Amino acid sequence: MIAPVLAAVLTAAAVLLTGHSVQGRPIRLVERDGARPGKTVLVVGCIHGTEGAGIAVTKLLLHGPRPAAGRLLVIQDLNPDGRRLDVRVNARGVDLNRNFPSEWRPIGRRGDPEYAGPRPLSEPETRFARQVVRRYRPDVSIWFHQPQDVMREWGPSLPVARRYARAARWPFRAIRWPSGTASNWQNHAYPSRASFVVELAAGALGAAAAQRHARAIRALL
Repeated sequence: MIAPVLAAVLTAAAVLLTGHSVQGRPIRLVERDGARPGKTVLVVGCIHGTEGAGIAVTKLLLHGPRPAAGRLLVIQDLNPDGRRLDVRVNARGVDLNRNFPSEWRPIGRRGDPEYAGPRPLSEPETRFARQVVRRYRPDVSIWFHQPQDVMREWGPSLPVARRYARAARWPFRAIRWPSGTASNWQNHAYPSRASFVVELAAGALGAAAAQRHARAIRALL
């Protein structure tokens, strides 16, 4: 049986791919296409289980007006097990945003909040994210986090990230990516494309701020 929220999404969008978490929960890539050609933008609402405020933005993208142009790709929650367990890491205790291959290094051990896993891409969640990026080659990828309340980017993605920050009216800082993060990997693997992090504040995201982020994302299309 399809959950009511997903059923509502399916009336306005298409599920392109479905992956699974360590505990077998579905992770869905949902698409909304504009009427005209444009850029492809990937938005990930949650990668750390205790940092789910970005899901408020993805809901607006999926249930709001259809994009005027371009292709919008949305993963609402890359870490459903972590969300269910109310922990930062996945069900195997791995920080998914330290498990990508670019500049990966062993960090901590199981139980540490930034444990990088036994090897790069050891987790089904990060392998699904890699599959999505490799298949659809988004022009821009946006990864929501908490609670630093600042946009952070480095390298070739800086111009696009600054433009987004102005549109969303969000603080911006040029900060180098940590090792093994999604944006680190994407910026090295696809240097002509942009991938950056939007750190929201702690707690729930207010409705007005969520609308600003949704509009800023649509402007990138």
